[in-house]
Amino acid sequence: MSKVTLGDVAFERRETYKGDKSGMPIIGLEHLTPEEITLKSWDTDTDNTFTKVFHEGDILFGRRRAYLKKAALAPFEGICSGDITVICANPESISPELLPFVIQNDSFFDYAVGKSAGSLSPRVKWEHLQNYEFELPDMDTQRNLAKVLWAMNDTAESYKRLISATDELVKSQFIEMFGDPDTNPKQWAVKSIGDIATDVHYGTSKPAIEGGIYPYLRMNNLTADGYIDLTDLKYIDLPENEMDGCLVHYGDILFNRTNSKEWVGKTALFDLDQDMVIAGYIIRVRVNSEVLPCFLVKYMNLPYMKKMLRGMAKGAVHQANINAKEMQSIKLYIPPLELQQQFAELVRQTDKSKFVVQKAVEITYSQKRLFKTTNT
Repeated sequence: MSKVTLGDVAFERRETYKGDKSGMPIIGLEHLTPEEITLKSWDTDTDNTFTKVFHEGDILFGRRRAYLKKAALAPFEGICSGDITVICANPESISPELLPFVIQNDSFFDYAVGKSAGSLSPRVKWEHLQNYEFELPDMDTQRNLAKVLWAMNDTAESYKRLISATDELVKSQFIEMFGDPDTNPKQWAVKSIGDIATDVHYGTSKPAIEGGIYPYLRMNNLTADGYIDLTDLKYIDLPENEMDGCLVHYGDILFNRTNSKEWVGKTALFDLDQDMVIAGYIIRVRVNSEVLPCFLVKYMNLPYMKKMLRGMAKGAVHQANINAKEMQSIKLYIPPLELQQQFAELVRQTDKSKFVVQKAVEITYSQKRLFKTTNT
């Protein structure tokens, strides 16, 4: 094993595209999925200002808000956002098949976050990333290691497809039981979230700190499908007189009020026994007995609702916003409570199955601990 820096084995690609963008794959930050090494979405329209070129085999690293852990292998060539750093392997120094795992790695992201500058939208530069230091084996070992890691990644992807199929089953069951929310074919009573809410409150704007007492939920802790993810959990200290408004309990509904238009409006159910504090970008909602929190969260995560929320969001594509008043204006139908309870039981049973599969996914992600930085 030898100690190297990222700049020793890779370089930043700085090509600019000046031709016709018709049919050209376009990658923005919203197309990079946190902690996913495989690129799964992109656009092919020409309505953008992107000019940065990437080639097949390059790594696309989200340099803005590096804590989101966005980095993926490019399966083709195209152009991307200026907030993406295009990293290319030097094949004489590192296996191109291994480099994606060096980048999509907790140690690297921690380093990138530490070198980021800016308060509202921190970014990290290649001049800092290139100094990231890690241990690298000889080339034969690298190739063998890459084969193992890609096999593990393929296994994890299979597990994820199973989880996704389970989620689709729940969504289809929701529509079967309650009907399309767009047309309300069963003619359920319709109310706004404000009508059924007993409490609506923003979280705290104070930052997380080292050695904080209270677990601190931020926007990245809400998943796109309505759950709480504690993978990157921070901590905070707050005086007692500020706790009540931003403390969340079991059964609270958490609404992500700002982010890119792709992620604004993420709605998750807080189903943990330990109380936690929420950040100011999250709205805490508590509802009356007409609606089960599980039902409301699943309703808000339907494809129809996600599309509607993207349309509601105001502001720039990468910094859209839905405030508490706007969120409370959202309409939903109210089925009988007994029917909601039947659906909630179905969700509980499928969540048990998903938990087992998710544990298998986590085991296959052990590669994130293979590379250790010596930087501070």
